[in-house]
Amino acid sequence: MFNSPLVSVLMPAYNSEKYIAESIQSILNQTFENFELCILNDGSTDRTAEIIDQFNDHRIVKIHRSKNGGLVSARNTLVEGARGKYIAYLDNDDVAFPDRLAKQYAFLEADKADVCSGAHQTFNEETGERRNSKERYTDADIRALISVYCPLCNPAVMGRAEIFKKFPYRAGNDHAEDYSLWQEIALAGYRFANLKDKLITYRIHPKQISRIANVSAAKIFDQCRSNYIVSLGIDSELSPRSMPFQERIKKAPRFLFAINRRIRNISFSANYQIYARFQYRGNGLLTLFTRLERLLFSWFATLTGYF
Repeated sequence: MFNSPLVSVLMPAYNSEKYIAESIQSILNQTFENFELCILNDGSTDRTAEIIDQFNDHRIVKIHRSKNGGLVSARNTLVEGARGKYIAYLDNDDVAFPDRLAKQYAFLEADKADVCSGAHQTFNEETGERRNSKERYTDADIRALISVYCPLCNPAVMGRAEIFKKFPYRAGNDHAEDYSLWQEIALAGYRFANLKDKLITYRIHPKQISRIANVSAAKIFDQCRSNYIVSLGIDSELSPRSMPFQERIKKAPRFLFAINRRIRNISFSANYQIYARFQYRGNGLLTLFTRLERLLFSWFATLTGYF
């Protein structure tokens, strides 16, 4: 093992006997070799521990818990023990492309950002369908889009280790712990980016935690969104959500103009995406008019952010 690895790859694991071997191997196959792979088996009751122990690579650091402590605790434990200059994440059911670490390390070393994720491919295990993600790449767009959803793919993230050690995951934000973390980091002034290169295959399957906890996570996401918007100095009553035309025409433009004054250089496409959150889907014959409404206000808001 390297005395001082440049990258610490963190992988919390729980009952992932079906997928974890492939996830581990995808890191061991990286073209960038100066890393440690830190795996925390969080009290799994299946063969996860046995499969982890079958790997004897000197770059792997193994932690086995006898009882499940939860994802937030597992992530924070891994961050505390990480020795690398950079921390990268990979979930125990996803697969990293071979040049993932090399590309992100070069990008961060060039001081183009403090935290970066990237494009990814989704693989739906039930349908066999593969899709390429659609990302926004600039710091301004990512900061703006945090007001409506999580614009970073968490298992594809790499960033400066000192940032993650300074901002631990918050207990109580389970299933939205990454979203609330990006908000804290954004408000602290650190720079974000998404690489245009695909970095991982993100697996979608029935036992995925994000799908099982979807209902409870939605409430946490809503509260996180509201907190972020208030922290930007914007009235929470303007928070993006579907609303009737008469209410929307009063609130949506105000929100869009406000966030463009606070975050400069938001792209038109990001503004367009934000405004869409105020509109209902499936407008039938009115679709043309709702798109025109969205286009006009997004264009005006984009101009306010540039001048």
